[in-house]
Amino acid sequence: MNPAPRPLITLLDDAVGRHGGEIALRTGTDEWTYRELDAMVDRYARGLAAHGVTRGSRVGLSAGNSPAFVAVVFAVARLGATLVMISTAWRDREVAHALELTGPTHYVHDGSGATALHELITDRPVVSVDELEAGEHGSFPSSESDLDDLAVMVFSSGTTGLPKAVRHTHRTMHAATVHWVETLGLSGADRLQIATPPFHILGLLNLYAVVAAGASVRLHRRFDLDAVLTAIEHDRITIEMAVAPIALAMASHPDLERFDLSSLRYIMWGATPVTPSVAEAVTRRSGVRFLPAYGASELPVIAVNPVDRPREWRLDSVGIPPRGVEVRVVDLETGNVLPPGATGELQARSPSLMIGYLPESADDDAIVDGWYRTGDVGAIDGNGWVTITDRVKEMIKVNGFQVAPAEVEGVLLGHPGVVDCAVYGVPDASTGEAIVAAVVRGAGSSVTAEELRALVAADLAGYKRVAAVRFMEHIPRLPSGKVLRRELKSNHGS
Repeated sequence: MNPAPRPLITLLDDAVGRHGGEIALRTGTDEWTYRELDAMVDRYARGLAAHGVTRGSRVGLSAGNSPAFVAVVFAVARLGATLVMISTAWRDREVAHALELTGPTHYVHDGSGATALHELITDRPVVSVDELEAGEHGSFPSSESDLDDLAVMVFSSGTTGLPKAVRHTHRTMHAATVHWVETLGLSGADRLQIATPPFHILGLLNLYAVVAAGASVRLHRRFDLDAVLTAIEHDRITIEMAVAPIALAMASHPDLERFDLSSLRYIMWGATPVTPSVAEAVTRRSGVRFLPAYGASELPVIAVNPVDRPREWRLDSVGIPPRGVEVRVVDLETGNVLPPGATGELQARSPSLMIGYLPESADDDAIVDGWYRTGDVGAIDGNGWVTITDRVKEMIKVNGFQVAPAEVEGVLLGHPGVVDCAVYGVPDASTGEAIVAAVVRGAGSSVTAEELRALVAADLAGYKRVAAVRFMEHIPRLPSGKVLRRELKSNHGS
């Protein structure tokens, strides 16, 4: 039976009561106990309250991995406000879209973002984490969040344009946290580290789960493989979180064997499909196995290999649904539920399912009778093991981040020398997928691939960069105008 849902701040309150003197956070040579983290959270809560944050406020947060990031996450929850996660990689266009969509009343940043926030945002408070930490602030009002209060908004790309905001309440995020703690087998004895950007759902879920379990986490401001491997050896890290680029870097590290990784129980592989050859190379060289998992911003934990049955772990499957999550397969054309072993669209439902998107109009295509349409094609065998074989949706996954083709196409079509284009993804050993743009130039246009790649790089986040440009006479489309991306992919390189 799953624990009763509770407001997210109770995760920290409980951890302080049970693990107050134990280490919660590490960064560099510094460390904080749970009591010290709680005191830091209260300092930031006082700072936020001094700037007008109260229950019902929406706080945009743009910051990298740091104790301040963690403190603001829980300080927002302490005040009963809503956290709006803003990527530090986004540029003006993307940040402006996020602000318009979610309407934050306040904005907190650490100065590491790609946008000059004080120039872009002039109609609401913009506060640095340093100001919150250094200011002399009074008390803050205690606030009891309702379970169905909006707690978190993260962003998820769709196929038709700019990112959508995914809305989670305290109820849904608490359920997701419980699922993640249970499926990872987390306890107070575990030590994790996070070197990936924290603004997506996995980064946030990892923080909540660490605190819920009373475990500890080391934060890396940026990914440096030697620093990550050294920390495993020095801190005796028990669980490593990896996406495809981290796993590939480990597999290709010339001196991997000189690091003592024996403390690791496993390496969790998420966000992108497992590359078996890469995983097997790391295991062969280090002795550490991978635990594949599968989730989405909309429903954070969908399937995980059973942590308590390591002999059953598989690299060709994302695992089985955790307790409290149901997964089914439906026919791609009719929507009828299919029997075990049949291939179709994977759909899931759970108490952890988002309450919906912003804009709300996007909900119609995402949720059917309470089931979330993952957009992934796969199958479920008779024992409940889930495999993913393809994608219904057209999103491109680069380093685990979703990229909407339409967003990149919109930038390319802004060039006067481009009359038509289509963007699609191709497999890439380093990033999972790479973005390719098929472009039709206008009569007399001499625009180059380098110019178009630079145009996208100037307008969009770095992970949305175009890896290659194909100049074509026409873009293959259906009579309806829909791009035949599968045809582009199949003819790629020909």
